[in-house]
Amino acid sequence: MRKNILRLLGENARISFREIAERLNISENEAMEIVGEMEGEGIIKGYKVIIDEKAVADNVVRAIIQVKVRPEREGGFNNIAKRLSRFPEVSSLYLVSGGYDLQLEVQGETLHEVATFVSSKLATIDGVISTATHFLLKKYKESGRILHDEDEYERLKITP
Repeated sequence: MRKNILRLLGENARISFREIAERLNISENEAMEIVGEMEGEGIIKGYKVIIDEKAVADNVVRAIIQVKVRPEREGGFNNIAKRLSRFPEVSSLYLVSGGYDLQLEVQGETLHEVATFVSSKLATIDGVISTATHFLLKKYKESGRILHDEDEYERLKITP
């Protein structure tokens, strides 16, 4: 039951307890109780809104930064990840497989602000070996939601 409720909340965090109850054939009180339990247990950490950034016209620069680090003897990647997660510029942080160890989602008001974060804060941390920064140019999909209007597909005309 919990997984089904989490799936519904993941699709729409504003879904009512009544609608959860109707969809899962449980009582509204049971839906409220289960969600409350998951919040209390820390399973539900928060709720997220998906914003069309074009509509709010904020000058936010976003980047994905891949970081190669030297793991610590006692903490592995955890200590450095905890330290990086405290920076306000870092909106998300993941341990990943592949050529890099950590992946950060970072945001700032300008390209210069993000570049300064990388050069003066991130790269100077003991244990950071290298970074690769990728600036996000356009977002097409977030949290399972397609963000752009469906464009009519037109095939290119090829002439001999």
